[in-house]
Amino acid sequence: MSAQNQYPGYPHPFAAEPLPTQEMIDLCKKHTLYTWSANDAVNPLPIARAEGVYLYSPEGQRILDFNSQLMSVLIGHGHPRVIEAMKHQLDELIFVYPQTATQVRARLGKLMAEHTPGDINTFFFTLGGAEANENAAKAARLFTGRQKIMASYRSYHGGTALTMGLTGDPRRWANEPAPPGIVHFMDPRPYDYSFGNTEEEVTANHLKYLEETIVMEGAHTIAAIFRETVTGTNGLLVPPKGWLQGVRALCDKYGILLICDEVMAGMGRTGKLYAFEHFDVIPDIVTMAKGLTSSYFPLGAMGMRDKIADHFRKNVFWGGLTYNSHPVGLATAEAVLHVMLDEGMVENAARMGKVMREHMDRLQAKHPSIAEGRQIGLFGMMDVRKNSKNEPLAPYNGSHPAMNALAKFFKDEGLFTFVRWSQFTCNPPLCITEAQLAEGFDIIDRGLAITDAVYEG
Repeated sequence: MSAQNQYPGYPHPFAAEPLPTQEMIDLCKKHTLYTWSANDAVNPLPIARAEGVYLYSPEGQRILDFNSQLMSVLIGHGHPRVIEAMKHQLDELIFVYPQTATQVRARLGKLMAEHTPGDINTFFFTLGGAEANENAAKAARLFTGRQKIMASYRSYHGGTALTMGLTGDPRRWANEPAPPGIVHFMDPRPYDYSFGNTEEEVTANHLKYLEETIVMEGAHTIAAIFRETVTGTNGLLVPPKGWLQGVRALCDKYGILLICDEVMAGMGRTGKLYAFEHFDVIPDIVTMAKGLTSSYFPLGAMGMRDKIADHFRKNVFWGGLTYNSHPVGLATAEAVLHVMLDEGMVENAARMGKVMREHMDRLQAKHPSIAEGRQIGLFGMMDVRKNSKNEPLAPYNGSHPAMNALAKFFKDEGLFTFVRWSQFTCNPPLCITEAQLAEGFDIIDRGLAITDAVYEG
């Protein structure tokens, strides 16, 4: 096969002949640094192209993208309408500094205000989710005049200094000490599943604990409570019934802002455009990224309610980014939102979520090593257990040979997803079909023989 046929779009003016796959891998490892890993331990997945819900290796192996890469390619890979919009923006205007007004900035701001619930009508654009969260914390502190930010232990909010401090999971440890003023609280659901209460009891007990924490910290010192609306990589945890409404009420009682981090859960993933729409609350600030551009271009955003926006109409917002409101990013987001709305992808996430639920229930009934499957829309995760007491197969922040073998099986069988601790994710693009979902769960079904073999009964 010629290089021109094997690599669509080749040649282009600055490209040499495509490298052999192993040489490409070796050069990537030699000259670039990979995330969250010791570089020598990384075994990069070689990818040549992507289309729809599939990735393709340089040798042509088809891989079902069951995690939307980093839970982010929500509309699927290579959508022609978005690519065309990006090309058009490149021809029109590539970059101007943030203190300008542009056509695309005006259009996207209006579009987002029209489709964001409540009075969230003003947006600050960043280059990604961590920067959106960083600026949300900054806005909360400036607006309230308070310094402390509360966040939960089972959370991830980004890789900058402040957002790494807000993060509760073990990625925080190596980055400590964190910036001052961060207070972590336990989640409504414990890690080891050892509870037998109803959702209402869990909610009541946890809100009592959370209010006591607020009082002990000094409510007058707390600017905001930061929360992933649906916890992502730390368990795919949907809030128990009434809990988020209770947190909203506590925030109102003590003059604390509620910030919903929807970098992962937002933009249609849960079967609604914003995950907070499931819980009958309006946050004071909502952050988003990932699905906002479906990762076709780096972009994040912080949306704020009118009372906060009005404050910054008269008071300086002490924040800025070179790439704030980058025209190409904004054009990408505009096109992605139109595609998502025009093609019914949010509704498809809701429909396919019910199909995913059926697959998860079927696998739990069939495989003794499955403790539970959780999902809301196409936001899903399954837990693997070592015994009937529902003890996780791997310890917190640890691994198990069977989980490593399961990850290898998925990769060998052409399924891309994340295996972490005792869990694996089920987060395909929102354009996935029922047949493609079945394809993914068939591979999972066969792979679970590995963990069933070490189940202790």
